[in-house]
Formats: sequence, structure tokens, C-alpha cells
Amino acid sequence: MPEEPPKQTEYQSTVFPTWCPGCGDFGIWGSLKNSLVSLNLHPWQFVVVFGIGCSGNMADFFHAHGFHALHGRGIPNATAIKLTNHTLPVIIVAGDGDTYGEGMGHFIAAARGNHDITVIVHNNQVYGLTTGQSAPTTTKGTKTKSTPGGTIEIGVNPMALAISSGATFVSRAFSGDMAHTAGLIKQAVEHKGFALVDILQPCVTFNRINTYDWYRQRVYKLDDEGYTPTDRTKAFAKALEEEKIPLGIFYREEKPAYHEEVTALKEKPLVEQSISSIDLAPALEEFL
Repeated sequence: MPEEPPKQTEYQSTVFPTWCPGCGDFGIWGSLKNSLVSLNLHPWQFVVVFGIGCSGNMADFFHAHGFHALHGRGIPNATAIKLTNHTLPVIIVAGDGDTYGEGMGHFIAAARGNHDITVIVHNNQVYGLTTGQSAPTTTKGTKTKSTPGGTIEIGVNPMALAISSGATFVSRAFSGDMAHTAGLIKQAVEHKGFALVDILQPCVTFNRINTYDWYRQRVYKLDDEGYTPTDRTKAFAKALEEEKIPLGIFYREEKPAYHEEVTALKEKPLVEQSISSIDLAPALEEFL
């Protein structure tokens, strides 16, 4: 008998989310599940690596093969999983502080190598779990718990950072539009190479500036303008827009993923290769 298609309830754990009522994380949680249903992936057919923070707490609320990484270390764990078994779709769920702060070096390295992973970022422009400190994406001048006089640094621009780092799928979503967000996640998972879905996610408790209404007055969809995401220069221009906030795919490029250029993985995944015939004696003799 053919396998039954997945249902959204398959990804539901026995733990209900502890996020604040109205948190944008709920929209991302629902969008991710909807995208996996449309991708026809059961919980045992993919892996999710979770970061630290409110976004990382989804590890408790999501039923699938997964790994809860250290702060900023979701991407290197995900690349290791992908290199071990490159037949598995690998998804990272992390926050803006996690990805663009503690993990920025890993983000750039993975994008530069075009590792075949999907990075879903909950971007609420604060460190929400630790009660609202300034984050890498916080707008310059914003007063937060850790910057009562206003944030001194300029905020990281995730779209421009990803494009300049070599990412081959760069997109932005808004958690208040679940259908659009789910569609972008689906396309990102289907993409062969490094894919970013940066999701603007209101923090209803600690960020009273970037609210649902604030975003709805400013966001617009690139698709509605007939935008084609194949020109890197035009993608940069869209990434630098400030008065209005573009949503959708900024840039997409097709080229070999990292694992496709690793000689040892040409025939089959590492997890399927036997090490029983490897003689370590010469190496041990040389180095010990």
C-alpha cells in the first residue's frame, strides 16, 4: 500500500508552546508544519536543528528527528548532519541573535560553502528569552533593557549579509502571513544549496515598536511587482530598501551544493559507507 500523506498533527509533540500569547513564533511554528505537509515529509524523513532562545524552545513543541544545539552553533551542527547523510533535508530553526550574533561566523561560512541546509530565522530584533536586550538586528538608536540610551551599533541587514556571503536562496517572510511564509519555507527546503528564510516576527512583550500593525503598514511582496530574483545587483538594492519592507525571494541561484563537490561523498552518503576495511595502522605508526 502507498504511504499515507503526512498530517500536520504528526509534527505536534505532547507539549503545548510556552510562548507569550500573540507571539510571532506561533505563526512560524504553524507555517513550518504546513510547509512540511506540502513537501510530503513525515517526521522521520528530515532533521531539524534548534538554536537557543524563544525560537529554540520549539524543540519541545515539535515532533521530528532533531537536535538542540548550543547558542550560535545550530548551523555547524546542521552542516555536520548534512555531510553525514546528505539525502536528508536539514532545517535550522534559530533566532536573530543566535544566527547573526553568536553564530554570524558560522552563518557566513555555511553560505560561502553553499551547504545544502535551510536556515529559518525568527527575527524579532531583540533577545526575547532573556527579556528584551538589544540584538544584532536592533535598529540603531532603539532603547532596550541593555541600551537605555539607545543602541549604538547599526542593525545587521540579514538579506545583504546573506547575498554578499554567497547564499544561493535568500528570502524574507512575515509571521503574520502564514500562507506566504509556508510557501517560502517550502521553496527553501526544495532548493539545492544554502537557503535563508528570515522571518520578521513580532515580540509582543519586549518589542513594542515592530508590532504586527507596524509591519502590515510597511511590508509588500516582491512577486506583486513582477520581481525576478536572479540579478545579484538588484537583490542588493532590494535588501537596502528602508521605507518599505520587501517580502519574498530576493535572490536565487542554481549551483552545486557543498556535499556534491566532496570526493568521498560521490558514490553514496557517509552514513552508508563501511569503515571496516580502513587500515589505521600506518597513520597510528606515523603520528604516535
